[in-house]
Amino acid sequence: MGLQTTGRVILASASPRRIELLQQMGLRFEILPSGVDESFREGESPRDHVLRLAEAKAGAVSLRRPDAWVLGADTIVVIDGEILGKPSSPAEAIAMMRKLSGREHRVFTGFSMTSAERAATVSEAVESAVTFRTIGDDEAAWYAATDEPYDKAGAYAVQGLGAFFIKEIRGSYTNVMGLPLCEVVDVLKKLRILSFAG
Repeated sequence: MGLQTTGRVILASASPRRIELLQQMGLRFEILPSGVDESFREGESPRDHVLRLAEAKAGAVSLRRPDAWVLGADTIVVIDGEILGKPSSPAEAIAMMRKLSGREHRVFTGFSMTSAERAATVSEAVESAVTFRTIGDDEAAWYAATDEPYDKAGAYAVQGLGAFFIKEIRGSYTNVMGLPLCEVVDVLKKLRILSFAG
């Protein structure tokens, strides 16, 4: 009964959001962070950036666990062509919130399923549009004083306290969280890693 997986599945990430999403599905998987450098390359498009990193993360772990299917993913927030990473200070978090306030931005997630033993890789990038309400300076300061912004691209969590900033999402909600489940499940089924038993 329920979800059935063929072989081992490893998530090449310690992201609490990705772990939570896969656990909610009932998927059996192991966790092994990749340790891949997530630096940006000059002139790289957002889509190319997330795909490159997703494939690099999955590939790095797959070399260590060649018998498993490895899922790598990377998520970024983009506004006016600028990629917003994870803020390292309250001032940086507030600056990011000011940029996003009252405007639409894009969230890109790349993901890659890789098996070294099978010499197989399937990768996709998913894009969502998110519109923020206008954020008051008091709200930005309050939010920056919480723990929430600091391990999140764009300095907010759609599933956390940051939810009240969001007026509208066009596209995948789980993509904004960090893993587009609809598309990931389609790939898992296509590769015959996942099946649904009645």
